[in-house]
Amino acid sequence: MGGGGIVSETATPNFPKHLLDFRDWNRRQVESLLETAQMMQEVLARPVKKVPALTGFTVATVFFEPSTRTRISFELAARRMSADVVSFSGTTSSTVKGETYRDTLRTLDQMGIDAYILRTDAAGVPHQAHRWLHKPVINAGDGWRAHPTQALLDAFTLREKLGSLEGKKIAIVGDILHSRVARSNAELLPMLGATVVACGPATLLPGSLPGATLTTHLREALHEADAVMVLRLQKERMEKGLLPSLPEYIAAYQINRERLGWAKPGAPLLHPGPMNRDVELEGTLADSPQSLVERQVANGQAVRMAVLYHVLVGKS
Repeated sequence: MGGGGIVSETATPNFPKHLLDFRDWNRRQVESLLETAQMMQEVLARPVKKVPALTGFTVATVFFEPSTRTRISFELAARRMSADVVSFSGTTSSTVKGETYRDTLRTLDQMGIDAYILRTDAAGVPHQAHRWLHKPVINAGDGWRAHPTQALLDAFTLREKLGSLEGKKIAIVGDILHSRVARSNAELLPMLGATVVACGPATLLPGSLPGATLTTHLREALHEADAVMVLRLQKERMEKGLLPSLPEYIAAYQINRERLGWAKPGAPLLHPGPMNRDVELEGTLADSPQSLVERQVANGQAVRMAVLYHVLVGKS
């Protein structure tokens, strides 16, 4: 199967040659990408999980911040499509000696990189990199701002379970303030017809979250929810006085069996990971039939294959 054999170019809308967030994307483009991810799942179900779609392309994973799921998922996705992969870690690079992001990326660019998958603890760097490099840049997480491929795999997983997201209520619970996952889901899910309600303690809520309704009332957030997404409580935030104590957070906001019962019967449970069992989520729920946590990880590879395909060889 060649690069043009994965999806029909005549049926595919034009795509941005980057994925920084969803500002430059529309619903038709997102839905087409998710359809491509479904085709990639079929590739991954084969005995030989590989197609030549990106033969000749070199993809760099440039991670200035630690990652397990996202990095491995992207690297496997690129290799499944026969791309060459360069793996770069900021912790072992010249950036620890004071080299700037720009100089590091421009140095890599002299080596013939075709696309960059970039993660950084500083918000906005992927946008700058797109201007510096004039090459496809995929944001793998920048500070608290955005994590678009996580939102795409969340949407893919929800659609797989619920069907269309039109009219569905998705509750996101936890440390909303510091969550790039919450921001990207609040941007993406309404594009697909969903309503998003984000809930947490007042000190862990932003002043506003475009695309979502904010509340401190957990029962209100979970009432009639079609799905519940739980976010990691970042324990380090307690050192800054944002939470009185861990037991008080657990008592008021942990998702346990009783509280999950406030949502619609059988509402699926998601968590982007890494998870603090028995903190933001009752540990046994993560392994329950309602949990889609492992399914999210499995779907991440197909979704990231679709992203790489569209930004590199899809119609521009």
